[in-house]
Amino acid sequence: MGKYEAEFSNLVRSFRKRHMGKGPTHITTTFCKSWAICEMKGNLSPVEKFIANAEEGKQFLREARTEMVKEMYKRNHPVEMEQLLDCHFVDLFVDIDIERDFGMSIFVFDENIEKKFRSKND
Repeated sequence: MGKYEAEFSNLVRSFRKRHMGKGPTHITTTFCKSWAICEMKGNLSPVEKFIANAEEGKQFLREARTEMVKEMYKRNHPVEMEQLLDCHFVDLFVDIDIERDFGMSIFVFDENIEKKFRSKND
């Protein structure tokens, strides 16, 4: 993970902590074309882990978390991310595996950030 991917990971963690009360404990970001792909571990709070003990709780948490994260970025435009990458945020795709406490977020931007930052990361 290069310098810009690491900084992007830090921005994701602080954004989620600020707007959700808790950020992931570990994030790895990879730039691929116009995507910033974030793999996240340690997403769930103790209360969410308790809710996930029941099978219907797992499904409820997955649906609630994915929709909540997408809505959070709609309501709170990620200006810091755009400033770091010097391009515009377009869309977000989110999923989480509740049992493994492993999430994926794919941030879509209006430029090829992989190409833009490939040489700057070295």
